[in-house]
Amino acid sequence: MEIKDIMTVLDLIKEMEKSGVLGAGKLAKATYLFADSIKDKDTTIFLSVAGPLVPGGLRKVIADLIKDGFVDVLITSGANITHDLVESFGGSHYKGIYADDEELCQQGMGRIGDLYTKSEDFEAFEAKITEILTKIAEKKKIISIREFLTEIGNMIEDEDSILKIAAQKGVPIYAPGLIDSMLGLQLWMFTQDKEFHLDAVGDMHELSDIVFESKKVAAVLLGGGLPKHYALASNLLKGGVDAAIQVTMDRSETGSLSGAPLEEAKSWAKAKAGSNLVTVVGDVTIIFPMMVAGAREIINK
Repeated sequence: MEIKDIMTVLDLIKEMEKSGVLGAGKLAKATYLFADSIKDKDTTIFLSVAGPLVPGGLRKVIADLIKDGFVDVLITSGANITHDLVESFGGSHYKGIYADDEELCQQGMGRIGDLYTKSEDFEAFEAKITEILTKIAEKKKIISIREFLTEIGNMIEDEDSILKIAAQKGVPIYAPGLIDSMLGLQLWMFTQDKEFHLDAVGDMHELSDIVFESKKVAAVLLGGGLPKHYALASNLLKGGVDAAIQVTMDRSETGSLSGAPLEEAKSWAKAKAGSNLVTVVGDVTIIFPMMVAGAREIINK
């Protein structure tokens, strides 16, 4: 590689391409595949987001991809949705607060690595989400998770919100593990004295239609877990994805889905024979912004 005094992100990625099958070369390959998938109007792009990526700084990166039409389906965890809403309701994620974890608890602070949340922000979240739940429940007593998230997106004002922008752009958000989050906890508390039900199976009717109506599907998998599996398994209905990019820190030795090489998905018909698959091992909060910046540069040239 050659590092020059003045380089764009794409210039750097082109130099990384010279490293072949090593990590830098895989980042380059993933960037080109992402750009090609975006440019191909016949390709439906599934983005799955696991891990604390909203607190980790990727909220606007993801929101802008949706806003610019580069994501057709978003699958994520209930936690990322919760953290998106915390910021939409005036809260934040904080840096530079160092203390013993027991002291943090006493001070009303929660820790995510070296990022922190404040209980007062979650109290504001709880009050606001209860208002929204009340309005939704007045209209519908049974609703799919996707419809539920779209309704929430339509009721918030933050123009930087992932949920808000997805609702505006008509991009569906699926969160099969929604109950396992602070939003899920608030939903459970709400249903203690209100009649309101989420229909998780209802999402599969809609998602299967998207899969069958898509000429090709490219999956961009950030982290693993339930969002990764939901993205791949939904495409099993049509023989698997045509292309996929995985960014993960997990290892394959334990047999977990999160660390499974994408090639393994071919054995389950979750990825087609001959599909274009790239795995980049590394921190998503480092790798994905570089990939997005490089792909955007390619598209705009």
